[in-house]
Amino acid sequence: MLTAKPGLAKVSTRPGKTQVINHFSINNQWYLVDLPGYGYAKVSKKMRIGFDQMISSYITKRKNLLSLFVLLDIRVPPQQIDLDFLSNLGSNQITFSLIFTKCDKLGKQAVNRSLDAYKKALLVEWEEVPNYFLSSAETGSGKKEILDFVQDSMKYFEI
Repeated sequence: MLTAKPGLAKVSTRPGKTQVINHFSINNQWYLVDLPGYGYAKVSKKMRIGFDQMISSYITKRKNLLSLFVLLDIRVPPQQIDLDFLSNLGSNQITFSLIFTKCDKLGKQAVNRSLDAYKKALLVEWEEVPNYFLSSAETGSGKKEILDFVQDSMKYFEI
C-alpha cells in the first residue's frame, strides 16, 4: 500500500508468510523493511524461536533504525503478546508507531470501540498512548499520513 506497487511484498491470508527480512528502497532515500511477524504463525516452534531471535536482533542492534511500525489488525482485541512486544520496545527505547490495519472492514463505531480498548490496555503501562495510524491496504486510507510521518521524521535522521 505504501509503495503503490502491487505484488512488491508477498502477502497471504495465512500468518507466517514473511520468513526473512525484506528491504525495499524507497526513492533512494530510505528503506522500508518488512520483518517476520512475532505472533501466531503456522510454523514449527523452532522456526518461531528463530523468527523471534531475528526480529529482536534486528530491532535492538540496527543503528540506523528510524522508527518501527507495529501492524495490528483493528478487528482483533488487544492481545497480551502485542502488549508485551510494545513493552519490550519501550524498555529498549525503540521508537515506534502503531498502524491499525484493515480499518475498512469495520464501521466507524466499531473502529472507535477497538481503539478505545487498545488505548485502555496501553494506558495500564504507558503514560500516554503511542503514536498511531488507521489504515487500509484496500482503500489506501492512512497512506498519506504514514508517508508524511516518515518524511517529517527523516529530518531528525543524519545520513
